[in-house]
Amino acid sequence: MRERIGVWLRAIRVNQWTKNGIVFLAWFFAVADPSQAAMARGWRPFVLVSAMAAAFCLVSSAFYLLNDVADFDADRLHPVKRLRPVAARLVSRIDAVRVALSLFAAGLMFPCFLVFRHPDRTLGFAVLLVYSVMQCAYSGFLKRIPYVDVAVIAAGFVLRAVAGAAAMDVRISAWLLGCAFALSLFLAFAKRRHELQVAAESREALKRYHPVALDVLMFASAFATLAVYTWYTLSPETTARFGTKYLPLTAVFVALGIARYLKLVYSKADVGRPERILLTDWPMWIILAGYGLSALFAVLAKHLVTISSI
Repeated sequence: MRERIGVWLRAIRVNQWTKNGIVFLAWFFAVADPSQAAMARGWRPFVLVSAMAAAFCLVSSAFYLLNDVADFDADRLHPVKRLRPVAARLVSRIDAVRVALSLFAAGLMFPCFLVFRHPDRTLGFAVLLVYSVMQCAYSGFLKRIPYVDVAVIAAGFVLRAVAGAAAMDVRISAWLLGCAFALSLFLAFAKRRHELQVAAESREALKRYHPVALDVLMFASAFATLAVYTWYTLSPETTARFGTKYLPLTAVFVALGIARYLKLVYSKADVGRPERILLTDWPMWIILAGYGLSALFAVLAKHLVTISSI
């Protein structure tokens, strides 16, 4: 029984639920924003955004299963993907479809409940539906179109961030959404580069990717991520909203995180699974901890200055 549960946990890719952490992006910045703090602080907003993240976990797992069923033959040619439960025949394709439909239905429960309790918050439900339609199109034909497939993956992360803001009815900066899109492009291009090296025959779109173009686009998206985030922290609007001039300090750790990931890419680490890097790479843990501490310092700095002057 325990072994069977383990197989299904691998099939729905629980380890990839970390990607849905971006749903908390709006909550993280709204808590520190004096103009929105009242709407984001306390247990209720956190529960709402957590429930939205859980909804995306369930829906994304549903599409992982459906995608594995659709890619059954191709995955069996991949050195890593052939070990997935569906490709390895540990889970039958019909059972995978049944569980996927159940997960999708369960994932829609919270957005439906949210609209029922708060009719003015239909955006969260709409975003999840748009994400679902986009995933259907991706599984159906978009994943076969080079570069477009990467853009669809990045758009999915932006939708997650928007859904998190919609759950609490707070606004999220267009700069942060742009940063999320650029970062997602960077990670996706790095993943395609890795796949092109280890299993070019496993994905139809990979045959039409050019290694040099991938390198250029990967560095361009990395630079765009850092540039957009840095501009966000330096903009007068951001400084006025958060009442602090220290937010640019956090950009240092964004730069370190990107540099660390690029080092992993060129040291031939398994960047085909970004969530594995996040969970196992201790230098990345230190960088993430540094980002969190620098963000905390930036927000609390004005209070520390006030206390020291008393």
